[in-house]
Amino acid sequence: MENKQYNILLYYCYATIEDTEAYREEHHIFCIENNIMGRVIISPEGLNGTVSGLKEDCEKYIAYIHSDSRFAKTQFKIDEHATHAFAKTHVRVKPEIVHSSLRHLDPNIKTGKHLEPEEFKAFKDRDDVVILDVRSNYEHELGRFKNALTLDMENFRDFPEKVKELNHLKDKKILTYCTGGIKCEKASAFLLEQGFKDVYQLHGGIIKYGMEAGGEDFEGKCYVFDNRIAVDINKVNPKVISTCHICGTASERMVNCANPSCNEHLPICEKCGWKMDGACSVECKDHPEKRMYTGTGYYQKNTNGYNPLKGLIRRKDKEKV
Repeated sequence: MENKQYNILLYYCYATIEDTEAYREEHHIFCIENNIMGRVIISPEGLNGTVSGLKEDCEKYIAYIHSDSRFAKTQFKIDEHATHAFAKTHVRVKPEIVHSSLRHLDPNIKTGKHLEPEEFKAFKDRDDVVILDVRSNYEHELGRFKNALTLDMENFRDFPEKVKELNHLKDKKILTYCTGGIKCEKASAFLLEQGFKDVYQLHGGIIKYGMEAGGEDFEGKCYVFDNRIAVDINKVNPKVISTCHICGTASERMVNCANPSCNEHLPICEKCGWKMDGACSVECKDHPEKRMYTGTGYYQKNTNGYNPLKGLIRRKDKEKV
């Protein structure tokens, strides 16, 4: 049995952060000193992170987040893993914790009604309900809820424009869902702003639904933003819905095209992966900058010379580290 000594944490919290640069530095140093790796976004509207570390280090990290009154309500989705899910630590300041073009909306003031996984499970099959996937194309093509309505979106920032296609559903109950819940906070708030009256969201997203409700009726795999690429959700009635981009056979094996100029996220079966050397087309296979394919379809950015402390200044003594 695989020895899973590490945790992967997925979380977000909408909360006001006034001095984002100061908090970014503090947060970054805490991660480095406690061997936490991953990606954290800090913005004036809150936090969004996916990180990994040894279980005891992750416990310290959770306690660190909760010790700040601004983030005390943060809920963590915790998964076990055999290793780190990242090779670097990135803590960045951005205008939003998820790029939505909906900066004017504050989910702490108005958002869709939260449904816990078991509530969502009991509610989703009603005749007056529409299950709405608010994720991008490459995500819902790999896996989605049975009978879910999907939108043709390259990025979540396309969502406001796509909502125009849903006006005929304003008399329905709309149940939104995404990977971990963060996109639904803004998506459901925007639906309410556009005149939808009965809007709900799956609290904690697909990941929490799999952990707490067995993942029933989620078909395919869930795309995740770490080196696992995709994870199993459904332990009750699993089903493969994606097909190999090359040969068309059923495949839930997600890869990034080995051509960095393309880097498309696509399902490619193992046989075609080796046949195409990790590329999604002949053109990409022959591209002069094509990355070496190792069978995973995941490409870690070059870490040569990476120094996680570079450029940081400890404010307590103003010394560069």
